Amino acid sequence: MGRSVDEVRSDIPFLDTGVIYLDNAATTPTPEPVVEAMVEYYHEYSANIGRGLHRSARRATEAFESSREKIARTIGAKSEEIAYTKNATEALNLAARGLDLERGDKIIATIFEHHSNLIPWQRLEEKGGIELEIVQEGSDCIVDSSAIEDAIDNSTKLVTMPYVSNAFGTRQPVKEVGEIAEDNDILFSVDASQAVGHMPVDVDEIGCDLLAAPGHKGLLGPQGTGFLYIKEELLDEVEPILSGGGIVEDVEKHGCEFVDPPQIFDAGTPNIPGIIGLGRAAEYVLEIGLEEIEKREQKLVERMLRIGELEEVEVYGPKLPEELGGVVSFNLEGMDSHEVSSVLDEVAKVATRSGHHCAIPPMRDLGLEGTVRASVHYYNLEEEVDQFMEALTDIAEELAG
Repeated sequence: MGRSVDEVRSDIPFLDTGVIYLDNAATTPTPEPVVEAMVEYYHEYSANIGRGLHRSARRATEAFESSREKIARTIGAKSEEIAYTKNATEALNLAARGLDLERGDKIIATIFEHHSNLIPWQRLEEKGGIELEIVQEGSDCIVDSSAIEDAIDNSTKLVTMPYVSNAFGTRQPVKEVGEIAEDNDILFSVDASQAVGHMPVDVDEIGCDLLAAPGHKGLLGPQGTGFLYIKEELLDEVEPILSGGGIVEDVEKHGCEFVDPPQIFDAGTPNIPGIIGLGRAAEYVLEIGLEEIEKREQKLVERMLRIGELEEVEVYGPKLPEELGGVVSFNLEGMDSHEVSSVLDEVAKVATRSGHHCAIPPMRDLGLEGTVRASVHYYNLEEEVDQFMEALTDIAEELAG
């Protein structure tokens, strides 16, 4: 179908405020068709899902369930392999806590994990007796896949890693590690928070068993939504975090019979309008075209990387846009990252993110207190990137002068 940049921008009233929004790695603005899908639920069929027989309940259930198929299409999965969550953090906790891991089992992660894909495994290390090994060998903020392979031993049960580093924007070697995991008959889990919606993602091509993503980043969906892909063969082996109403077929005084996956992960009343909105958001990015989104983001990142030509600016990671997602991470000599981000906002209405980006271990590994992170999506303009660079140049010149 295709949607032009101008069409997408016209669907995002937030951009009319004049802000140059380069904080898409944190959250993206929500397009009007996604908002309309949620409003339609509230206005036309605002009922609970599940066993209700009246027409509004049936319509709500159908809309809620149809989002699985729409989300699945963004990653090449089946609808029954999609478990709804309220964000990627919950999805990653479901992966960690839902697996039947035992004392002495080994998990391998990388130094580039977001805290949400590190702390759940740390908790299992502290309370469950698993061994957590962190692989940090690599270059240009990209982990070395051979180091992951070297870390695998007979007790290794799972390898986990990000698809794209949220702190540095670097694409990690997920396909190579997927092959390594398959060769060693171990599970492979991917944090795709900075990939899904930004580029084509195919779970079969990656070879992953689990993949987590939020709704409010690349997918342009509402906050408070997300999902965990669980490979069909693994569905019965992942235990839900929550138990209660909505996930049982029958209940006795001392036992119950659960529904099948993926509905078994929907205990209680879920975020019905949010999930419906997420389904519409998945449709929306598919209408744009994931290849087109990736192509445009790479062009914008290539343009943005020119900030590295400033003597006072250090850009982290590789300088080739094809090795990055939609993120450029940098520092300006002589200024704290928070100061830089604040001044960019004050003088040019440029929204960036500053600090450690929920990735303290890799920051410390590089001797950094934090970075400024500028991140794009399909709707961003070349002129916005130029204005950002001009503002940064002015700050650098004033600092030097």
